Amino acid sequence: MEGPGSEGAPAAPLAQWRSDFSRAFQYYLDRSTPHTVNRWLGTLAVAMIYILRVYYVQGFYVISYGLGIYVLNLLIGFFSPKVDPELEALDGASLPTKGADEFRPFVRRLPEFKFWYSITKAFIVAFMLTFISVLDVPVFWPILLCYWIVLFVLTMKRQILHMIKYKYVPFDIGKQRYTGKK
Repeated sequence: MEGPGSEGAPAAPLAQWRSDFSRAFQYYLDRSTPHTVNRWLGTLAVAMIYILRVYYVQGFYVISYGLGIYVLNLLIGFFSPKVDPELEALDGASLPTKGADEFRPFVRRLPEFKFWYSITKAFIVAFMLTFISVLDVPVFWPILLCYWIVLFVLTMKRQILHMIKYKYVPFDIGKQRYTGKK
């Protein structure tokens, strides 16, 4: 049996670097939380870089299709309430269905920050996958695009009908400001 420092010594600097990197990354993520517009502009820039990469190499359509399906799944979570009245038998904690009900703010199943973070990671991972030539599967991309559009329309139609049925709006319009009587 060897001493404790013989095998663990080379791994300690790597573990320390990983811990420091993780801590610094979390620090900057926490600092970016209140800057919603800037975060989304950064994500838009990452998405445009990905789109330009796919356009430039004229390939990786299967990766783009998978990315589209993943983003659609995230969008459904973003537009859905945390507690779905259709799926759970609730003990009085449902969405308000008439004007006399108590106001309950809309709580998303997928909060905005996690939605942003997941989409950004997805675009970065998909961008990195475009450098692996084995993943450039030759497909007829218009069929994938048409299928994704049909999937998007049907999914959003179902989601909008759910919003109408249970009378909720997943958007914050902001605090109403009253200017007084005119």
